[in-house]
Amino acid sequence: MPDLYELVPERPEDWWEVEALYDLCFAPGREALSSYRFRDGIPPVPGLCKVARDQDGILAAVIRYWPVWAGGVPALLLGPVAVHPTRQGEGLGGLLIRDTLVAALRQGWDRVMLVGDEPYYRRFGFRKLPDIVMPPPTNPDRVLGRSLVPGAWDGIRGPVTRWDAPPG
Repeated sequence: MPDLYELVPERPEDWWEVEALYDLCFAPGREALSSYRFRDGIPPVPGLCKVARDQDGILAAVIRYWPVWAGGVPALLLGPVAVHPTRQGEGLGGLLIRDTLVAALRQGWDRVMLVGDEPYYRRFGFRKLPDIVMPPPTNPDRVLGRSLVPGAWDGIRGPVTRWDAPPG
C-alpha cells in the first residue's frame, strides 16, 4: 500500500477538498460536536495534519491534530480522521494514525487523546481516560488517550480546555 499512496502534510490549498471529505464521511452537523469547540479558531498542529493521495493525486484520506489542555497539561486532540468511502478497508486510516503518532513524539508531544470507538482505536494503543472530562454531550466512554512516552497520562485528571485558555 505505501506504493499506492503518498502521505504529505496538509497544505492551505487542500482545505476545501479536506472539508468536503469530512462532510462526505461524517453526519451533517459534525461541527456541533463538543470536540469542535476546541478546534474553532485554533490552528491545527503543523506537520501532524496529513493527507493521503493516490498516484493520480486524488485525496483518499486525511487526519488532523489540535492542541488542547487536558487536566492542566498539554495534549494533542486527534481528529478528525477520515477515509473516502471508496477507499475504506485498505488500511489508510491506520497508516495515517501510526505515521502521525510517530511524528507527534518526534515533535515532543507526550500524550494524545480523541473521542472515538475504543474497539477501533485500541489497536493503536488508545484506552479510556476515565479522569479526563470532555464537555457534554460527549459520552465519557468514548474519551480515549494514548501515552507517547511511558506514563504520560498517569495521575492526569480534569477537564479538557481550549489551547488559548491555558490553566492558571
